[in-house]
Amino acid sequence: MTKNDTPKLESKVVDAATIDRKKTKGQWEMDVRAASVGPDVVDIRKFYGQSKMFTYDPGFTSTASCTSAITYIDGGKGELLYRGYPIEQLAEKSDYMETCYLLLYGDLPNKESKQAFISEINSHTMLHEQLSTFYRGFMRSAHPMAIMVGVVGALSAFYHDSTDINDPAQRQLAAHRMIAKMPTIAAYAYRYSLGLPFPQPQNDLSYSENLMQMMFSVPTEDYEINPVIAKAIDRFLILHADHEQNASTSTVRLAGSSGANPFACISSGITSLWGPAHGGANEAVLKMLDEIGDKKNIGKYVDKAKDKSDNFRLMGFGHRVYKNFDPRAQVMRDSAHEILESLGVNDPRMELAMELEQIALKDPYFIEKNLYPNVDFYSGIILSAIGLPTNMFTAMFAIGRTVGWLSHWKEMLVDPDQKIGRPRQLYVGETRRDYTAVNKRGGRKDGASWSRFWSNKR
Repeated sequence: MTKNDTPKLESKVVDAATIDRKKTKGQWEMDVRAASVGPDVVDIRKFYGQSKMFTYDPGFTSTASCTSAITYIDGGKGELLYRGYPIEQLAEKSDYMETCYLLLYGDLPNKESKQAFISEINSHTMLHEQLSTFYRGFMRSAHPMAIMVGVVGALSAFYHDSTDINDPAQRQLAAHRMIAKMPTIAAYAYRYSLGLPFPQPQNDLSYSENLMQMMFSVPTEDYEINPVIAKAIDRFLILHADHEQNASTSTVRLAGSSGANPFACISSGITSLWGPAHGGANEAVLKMLDEIGDKKNIGKYVDKAKDKSDNFRLMGFGHRVYKNFDPRAQVMRDSAHEILESLGVNDPRMELAMELEQIALKDPYFIEKNLYPNVDFYSGIILSAIGLPTNMFTAMFAIGRTVGWLSHWKEMLVDPDQKIGRPRQLYVGETRRDYTAVNKRGGRKDGASWSRFWSNKR
């Protein structure tokens, strides 16, 4: 397979499903298409045309929005596969660069292909000098994710030779540029907040080592790479490289379906990732541990989490997809212990986290609800231990996830079944009504009180 080739995505019709409507005695037969592994799907593309009804699925919990050959998750088994390879094996034996190659091109590279790919990525690590000055337009206190949204989106104003989505060579160039530049963009956002000068990338270092030196080096001293930290960061990036059709990946696909340029699409993914229920969850875990404060308070907060009338949530527990355990969490837990032992860090939050984990795993409520520690529960501890502030946690996530976004964007563009994303709705608003002049309108006397429209109570 050459780099510009993408395998054709095909699914076979293996059965049929019948949908009945009791009220009108209507009946419609839909094709059932087979997955190579995992649940088959009912193909409902013709359902509206035949029945004049939509399907209703808030949050897309039962809807396959696309055909993909990149990542497979079995939530019941706690299994995560990149192109068929278990995430545990990749985290233990692989590195981020060959994982990027795997996600983009479908197979692990041989020695020559891997080195050529690394050399290609290294040729794009620097930022245009004018783009570097773009940072000065932000407040020093700006959240790094706000800066990354702006800078990544602005790349399309600098690299006109890689925005034609119909040209495979330009798609590949854009993907390589994004993977190469994302650590530089994130590191500069971090250093800008500290008032430190922007260092240049060093291409004799590995991807993770280069990220470390751009974030932590100072011009007055030589920077020494800690191999334990470098390995932990590399593992972090691998574990976050892709996760099937999550919120940010779906956002990238939706933006890409309109024909938007790749830099705009990745910027939209960063925006979606920023949310505390998605990429910001590891930041939320640290804030939660700070709020709990002491082991003696754990019981009280566990009770609060069980109380449906209380808005408190135990961040970092449970997952939308995994119903048994998160395979990434086990790898991240081991990394957390390695980092703390290597650095000699005595982080009370880690002790608090371990105690909270043990209590929650033995509590019948959490067992029944499948609220086990997920990857975010431990990743925040690791990033904090190596010296990153909490507002950089999601930026680190974005670096790792960029290759996943690009892989799905690339796959989507060559899928013949792909159309511009256009979800439908169940409309429950006003029926048709006629306009009346303002002096003849009745209605609420508190019409100027807008706050009620922004609350959950109407």
